[in-house]
Amino acid sequence: MRVVVNAATSADGKLSSREREQVEISNDADFQRVDELRADSDAVMVGVGTVLADDPSLTVADESLVTARTDRGDPEQPARVVADSRIRTPPDAKVLDERAGSYLLVSEAAPTDFVGQMEEAGATVIQAGDARVDLAAAFEELADHGIDQLMVEGGGEIIYSLFESGLVDRLSLFVGPKIIGGREAPTLADGDGFVEDFPTLDLENVERLGSGVVLSYTVR
Repeated sequence: MRVVVNAATSADGKLSSREREQVEISNDADFQRVDELRADSDAVMVGVGTVLADDPSLTVADESLVTARTDRGDPEQPARVVADSRIRTPPDAKVLDERAGSYLLVSEAAPTDFVGQMEEAGATVIQAGDARVDLAAAFEELADHGIDQLMVEGGGEIIYSLFESGLVDRLSLFVGPKIIGGREAPTLADGDGFVEDFPTLDLENVERLGSGVVLSYTVR
């Protein structure tokens, strides 16, 4: 399975403000680029923190892209995937609606009643790992469900975990013309941080979109 991380940061590398509220970073051209990347993917993934903060739908908005998906035999919308080690996904979250399939990645410690509630809400629950989700094992099961390209949209904790596990193949990063600042503001890769064996990227392409820029990397 190919894993593509996509994100938008300020010029100083922040995903949002220290209050963890959405900040407008992308422009219209970048929104279209993201929509196209979603349309080219089999599933779109976020961490549960993003679900709680933003309640995203993670669906393709452009009807022509939806039509292109169905014309090639794909479902209208990519599936949605939520990594939820702490078992916090609300049953009314938009990612669980019926427009596309939904997968919830939880640990083996997830209570039976929570798993049942999520399945009733329409999610396929994948349990992997003891106290935390074993992302590598969960991704193997996603691949068994026919997920060939997984687009990851954040947040910083899940992106760090994916890099830590060596699961990222590509990084697509829109850098917007804005300074957010704040030592508590989330960054592209939060978590514990690396002190050695830093993930190394190869820059493949630089594209200017308005007053922002898209940096496309492959991960060694």
